[in-house]
Amino acid sequence: FLATVVQTQGSTYRKTGARMLIAGSGEIAGMVSGGCLEQDILCHVQRQTPPYQPFVITYDTTTEEDLLWGFGIGCEGVVSVLVDHLIDYPHNPLTFIAECFDREQSGVLATIFQVEGSSSVPIGARLMLHSEGKIDSNIEDVELSAQIAADAQIALQQKTTIHRQYCLQLGQADVSIEVIQPPPHLTIFGAGRDVLPLAQFATALGWQLTIVDCRSLETTANRFPMVDRIILARRETIDLQVKINPQTIAVVMTHNYLDDLEILRSLLAGSTRYIGLLGARQRTAKLLQDLAVTPAQFQRLHAPIGLDIGAETPEEIAIAIIAEIQAVITDRPAVCLKQLASD
Repeated sequence: FLATVVQTQGSTYRKTGARMLIAGSGEIAGMVSGGCLEQDILCHVQRQTPPYQPFVITYDTTTEEDLLWGFGIGCEGVVSVLVDHLIDYPHNPLTFIAECFDREQSGVLATIFQVEGSSSVPIGARLMLHSEGKIDSNIEDVELSAQIAADAQIALQQKTTIHRQYCLQLGQADVSIEVIQPPPHLTIFGAGRDVLPLAQFATALGWQLTIVDCRSLETTANRFPMVDRIILARRETIDLQVKINPQTIAVVMTHNYLDDLEILRSLLAGSTRYIGLLGARQRTAKLLQDLAVTPAQFQRLHAPIGLDIGAETPEEIAIAIIAEIQAVITDRPAVCLKQLASD
């Protein structure tokens, strides 16, 4: 079974698109809340009998009664969770999501999760919009499918998940239109000991990870078994061997000045959205001077790299780097939440 958050209101731990996979044995992967709803969803699933039909569970924690008789979450929000049975499912959302991830391209997954007044539009019907414009749908209402497809195109362009309500001949349908974003692809230039914690944290987050070893050491693969790809390349062949696109996140930490110089020259000439450079301020200033970095290029360059959290050890520095990358790619200010709450 697949449980998916399809709508939220107010304060909730997870937002639309959070997923939890439930095996027949009762094992759970993923979370749709902070751990407070998962067991109840499992109980609902275990009570299901064939033929399995999609169903929605709504948790309302906005009332004081919830603290006394409910889950005691106290979040003051509403969460709607759609539960699907995936065996022999013709439009498996996980297959579509996996395809987006493998291709490193965005897509849109639109799901009908609530219907009033009509029996011809089933809960759980889906429309899938691929990045190249291809549409897969099992929504038989042609007019409804066309309306959802048009809104899915807008959501894909704006990269924003939305909720829409559509009028039917007899009633209305609520649809979650979710933008599927592939995980960030982090390319680390360097394979020293300080790269290991950065690679481990990135892997724990589910990011795609490539390590480029400019020393071309065959033993690098043994030290980084968790990465998706290892490229052994000299600085002279970086352009030929390393695939870089506008979505690439690049961190340069070779600790070799000439290597850094050539790598940065290549990255700054492209359209990489994030370039981070590890190194002392004086060294960084000399690199910028030698490269004649323009103001536009400097906007994408993060040097010194990382957030100011007092990091000293390789592990702490890795946390600072990961946190800054997350803030940049989500366009967040990277300040304490307490400060935002008081503003």
